[in-house]
Amino acid sequence: MKGLFISMEGPDGSGKSTQIDLLKKYFNDKGIECIITREPGGTNISEKVRGIILDKNNSEMDYMTELLLYASARAQLVAEVIIPALNEGKCVISDRFVDSSAVYQGIARGLGIETVYEVNKYATRGRFPDKTFLLDLPAEAGIARKKKQAELDRLESEKLEFHQRVAEGYREMAARDPERIVKLDATKTVEEIHEAIISVIEELMNFADALR
Repeated sequence: MKGLFISMEGPDGSGKSTQIDLLKKYFNDKGIECIITREPGGTNISEKVRGIILDKNNSEMDYMTELLLYASARAQLVAEVIIPALNEGKCVISDRFVDSSAVYQGIARGLGIETVYEVNKYATRGRFPDKTFLLDLPAEAGIARKKKQAELDRLESEKLEFHQRVAEGYREMAARDPERIVKLDATKTVEEIHEAIISVIEELMNFADALR
């Protein structure tokens, strides 16, 4: 395969980081070099933008400003990390990608999914993940998990209604693109979720091998 691009999506507290770590180990055990990155972030510039976006002191941030900051961080990540890694035949796993903006800013903030994709058409250079795993979790459960882990950032601190729109928004996105987005029940055990992810990955890799 000429690189493999995977994104992990889900509401806050859905367990993305755990599944990303397990998936990286799977690829490493297969001898496949794997790059892990996150959004917003993943580069020096993008991490600085992340600090602005998630700073709880920036409560006055306009929704469009938020969308454009995410797109700016993403543009740098795509140019500096994702495209070079894929061109070298590496696997890239991103903790969130443009689907997050479609959900958080497009649906939950009310800016519209099409607006988000139009802005990000330039940021992503038209590059979408080959496969996206959505860890579906009720908003209440996700926020309860996050509160146990650390201090909440600006978006995590939003009201429950916002997080409920996010959770429902992800389900809407999965229904819009069922071929790419694989929805998984995040209330299952870590092992069960990992096995479901690996099953999809192996099917994807077997298909790619058949095309060679």
